[in-house]
Amino acid sequence: MEEREFNQKVDTTLAAIEDALENSDADLDWDFAGGILSIECNNGSHIIINRQTPTRQIWVAARSGGFQFGFDPEANAWRQGKLELFALLDRVLSEQSGEPVQLLTTD
Repeated sequence: MEEREFNQKVDTTLAAIEDALENSDADLDWDFAGGILSIECNNGSHIIINRQTPTRQIWVAARSGGFQFGFDPEANAWRQGKLELFALLDRVLSEQSGEPVQLLTTD
C-alpha cells in the first residue's frame, strides 16, 4: 500500500473511532493531537492509538499490551491475525474503564 493510501485509511479510521467515542455512553475522554489519539478512562488509565507509517500499521498501547494492526483489503478492516481493531478497542476499553464499551453497533 502506498503511503498516501495508508494515511487516508488511517485518517478515516481514527475519525471513525472518534465518532464512535462521541456516540458511546461510556465515561471516556479523548484527545487527538499530533496524529496520536489518546483515550482516557474514568480511572485515569490511557489507551494510545497511532499510525506507524514505515510499517503501514496502526499501533494500540493498552494496559494489556501493545498491538499492531495491518490493513486487510479482503476484510476491509485493520487486523492483527484474526483480531479486528474495533473488537480489540471494545475489549481493552471495557477492561480498563470497568464498564462495558461497544464502539460500533452491528445494526
